[in-house]
Amino acid sequence: MPHVFEKYSEFIPEFPLFREALLGPLPVHFRINRLKISPQNLLPLLEDKGIQLGKSMEGDDTLYHAWNLDSPGNLLEYALGYIHPQAFTSCLASKALSPGEGAYVLDMCASPGGKTSHMSQLMNGSGLIVANELYPSRQIPLGNTLERLGVMNAVITGYQAQQFPMHQRFDFILADVPCSGEGRFRKLSDGYRYRETPRKEALPRLQKKIVLRGFDLLKEKGEMLYATCTYNPEENEGVVDFLLNHRDAKLLPIDLGIDHEPGILQWRDSKYDRELEKAARFYPHHTNSVGFFMARIVRL
Repeated sequence: MPHVFEKYSEFIPEFPLFREALLGPLPVHFRINRLKISPQNLLPLLEDKGIQLGKSMEGDDTLYHAWNLDSPGNLLEYALGYIHPQAFTSCLASKALSPGEGAYVLDMCASPGGKTSHMSQLMNGSGLIVANELYPSRQIPLGNTLERLGVMNAVITGYQAQQFPMHQRFDFILADVPCSGEGRFRKLSDGYRYRETPRKEALPRLQKKIVLRGFDLLKEKGEMLYATCTYNPEENEGVVDFLLNHRDAKLLPIDLGIDHEPGILQWRDSKYDRELEKAARFYPHHTNSVGFFMARIVRL
């Protein structure tokens, strides 16, 4: 079949394996919520129900995939806030930023709340997270997620991310920006087709405005994670390169012990700063999860 992402074959390694990975469904992955229960207390409850679990990464006892679980949202443990279904690579974003206890954090585009609640968990419920979400219709599920998971150190605001007020600076900022969402695509049937978002051409302009505002909101030596779930270099390396050209910013390495590719340095007629080699591209044939791009940025 003609492949919708053929244009990316020049930089996606093992492209036939990438194409094959998109033919299968995403595995069920969930995060154990330490704000409400410890893994050692929860795992026996799930195993008693016959749920077959596997660790998603070494050194983290909260991230799991389930081999024989179709609907984790139907479990009592979900309603109690003990678990949260979340793509593995989405969880990696919070771990890459890794805000510490007592930090002051801004999540610029927070709904539906998976990363906000994960950061709260990494902060042991301390400090403060400003969970920003422009649209009231998305603030409702965001609030529901934070309440169900017992997040007590977050407040919800409703600003446009690119116009977030400059009244306060933050230790850490997550800019998981609106994107074309290519990384979520799976071809589950012959009739299933990938549809490009009608806003695709306008997205890089918006993303550049958001990343500039996010950087300007950082404290000195503060860190921001720019993230998308798309493969398009114009939304990824192109946006971070724009930031590097307009602000005194540097990239920090992303080393989570998970197989990934570095950022690319050229796409079509565009060449990008060598700092982009420190960015990370996560592909579904390596992680069996949603495709993701991440760049860890520090304000000098």
